[in-house]
Amino acid sequence: MPQSPHNRVAELHNLAAHTHTAAAAAHGKGDHLTGHELSKQAFEHSMNAHKLSEELANKVAKFWQSQEGSRALLRFRCHGRRSLNWLI
Repeated sequence: MPQSPHNRVAELHNLAAHTHTAAAAAHGKGDHLTGHELSKQAFEHSMNAHKLSEELANKVAKFWQSQEGSRALLRFRCHGRRSLNWLI
């Protein structure tokens, strides 16, 4: 089953956080080279998560500006949150 973009962004953020923790632990043990490499990896994961978040935000903004998004907003105003379940 394909992973949702939201879940992928969350996974990348979690991966970055875990790698930052590992880098700090390596640095704390005096293994500065490993700590530096892990910090670089964590930065890359963070940047990938940021890029994917921006792409997702742009897609959502374009959707809401489209005619289909306008109809979805109207359905939401008439029927509440359950009318948007198809978006999830």
